[in-house]
Amino acid sequence: SKDYNGMSYTASAFACSFRAADLVRKEITLTEGSKIFASWKNPPPPVYIQFFFFNLTNPEEFLKGEAKPRLTEMGPYTFRQYRPKRNVTFVDNGKKVSAYTVKSFVFLPEKSVGDPKVDMVTTVNIPAVAVMNRLKGMGFWVSSGVSMYMGSIGTTLFMTHTVEEMLWGFKDPLLTRLKTIKPDTDEYFGLMRNKNGSDDGEFVYHTGKQNYLDFGRIYTWKGEKMLSIWKSNQSNMINGSDGSGFHPFLSKEERLNVFTPDLCRSIHMRFEKEVEVKGIPAYRFTPPRAVLASGKNNPENEGFCLTPKNCLDDGVLDVSVCRNGAPVVVSFPHFHLGAERYAKAIDGISPVHERHQTFLDLNPTMGVPVRAMKRAQINIHLERVTGFPLTRNLNGTIFPILFLNESVVIDDASAARIQKLLLIVTLVSHFPLVLGALGVILLLVCIILQHPSNDPEYPSNHLATIQNSLASA
Repeated sequence: SKDYNGMSYTASAFACSFRAADLVRKEITLTEGSKIFASWKNPPPPVYIQFFFFNLTNPEEFLKGEAKPRLTEMGPYTFRQYRPKRNVTFVDNGKKVSAYTVKSFVFLPEKSVGDPKVDMVTTVNIPAVAVMNRLKGMGFWVSSGVSMYMGSIGTTLFMTHTVEEMLWGFKDPLLTRLKTIKPDTDEYFGLMRNKNGSDDGEFVYHTGKQNYLDFGRIYTWKGEKMLSIWKSNQSNMINGSDGSGFHPFLSKEERLNVFTPDLCRSIHMRFEKEVEVKGIPAYRFTPPRAVLASGKNNPENEGFCLTPKNCLDDGVLDVSVCRNGAPVVVSFPHFHLGAERYAKAIDGISPVHERHQTFLDLNPTMGVPVRAMKRAQINIHLERVTGFPLTRNLNGTIFPILFLNESVVIDDASAARIQKLLLIVTLVSHFPLVLGALGVILLLVCIILQHPSNDPEYPSNHLATIQNSLASA
């Protein structure tokens, strides 16, 4: 009957849809032999990291309190980043996998604006500010004594070094002197010092074998399920993945959580718009303003302020607690999504959404990133410190040092493999429609064969031609 055929057709459609879903769930697991595992272990698409420095052009005026700091942007200085996973070990009967992501960097002159060994940048003397910050509350006489000592060796609030020295390290005179007092002091300073060939510690991930929704979700970092540096359990939670992959069948309504060791915290992303990358449809997810909002505007973030009387405003995060006490503040580039007062306090800062946002473009069927831009800015909190005359005109400026853009776009070979898998999934899920269409075509052919045209000009050998074609097929 018609109803029975309709029920059979519906059942077939459901069965094929389930088979398509099972096909994707089988491939999107961190297990040996799955199509995703090899690329997760050794990512084939090139990852680039670009550094943009902020060069201070009026240090004397700013130091005297006569003008706002005036900055010019220098960059990009581009490096190819390699990040294979090492010591990959399956645990808990294959439900979880542990790994270290080792990062190395190779400079790419053809993608850079200049030579990092030659180009000079003037910025805040970060080692000096870190020392002064550590001496807060130690008393006027202690601070004054250290201040005079710093003056005697020529230490000022600002320094000028090459881009390469700023990134990979230089021997700092102040740190060298401190090493004689405190032997475990590292006399070298660099924003990326010891990062080349390093890792962020051991991660243990859910493989997705037991539940596809857990694919790539972090179970522990450095052996811990939670951090212990912030004030609240919510702030200390290690949520979501590391950003390299997400569970399949994403929806636009989802809140995607990502844990970032560089920020010492988890952040979340929301759907922004649909995009297409190399023929692959994708959803763009990006951090909303609430991610770095102050505790007063987003109660979820109250635990990130460790000094309630000195909480920062929207768009910045004090991470000194995980930077050995150095007054480091992170934000999005040019204080994108931040309070206007931070950008207005500095000449040369102008946030632009398209240039400064962080985003992930994910294929919703597979949860695979096809394009990503991770952008972050490193700042130093400059404020008056008792006993240090150099700081007397400082008023709490969040001073930009550099911002980085870590980017990746799926390579052509990987894109072709994903397109092929998506095609298979589409064909399997639409198999009942394909069968129905073939049935209609065959029915029409039979009708034509049984009812030749009454048109006198209808070729007499036309039916024979059709029959011969069908026979040969």
